[in-house]
Amino acid sequence: MSKVIIATERAPAAIGTYSQAVKVGTTVYLSGQIPLVPSTMEMVSENFREQAEQVFENLTAVCEAAGGELQDMVKVNIFLTDLGQFAVVNEVMAKHFKTPYPARAAIQVSALPKGAQIEIDGVMELPSTN
Repeated sequence: MSKVIIATERAPAAIGTYSQAVKVGTTVYLSGQIPLVPSTMEMVSENFREQAEQVFENLTAVCEAAGGELQDMVKVNIFLTDLGQFAVVNEVMAKHFKTPYPARAAIQVSALPKGAQIEIDGVMELPSTN
């Protein structure tokens, strides 16, 4: 098994002992992204919708660094500090994905790193090994 570590300056740098993503064959495992602005490593805002948009921008950057695109994601896990924001997540996700949508889980958690209100990780399947 050969692992390729994916890293890009267009997404927030890892703030722990992990990689932004790891590619094995045509499968890419994306670490959780929170709404940090890559250039400042600060939270985009306190507004939930803006946080969700930033997370999808960060995921897009990592997908592209791995040689794919957001639409290549086959599974996403969404962690929310308030499940009441579920409708907003659906709206934002529909803006960034077209059908067929990836498989998904949405889970309410008590807290996320740096006080984020949303974190998303997932799995991407690339069309080829290029």
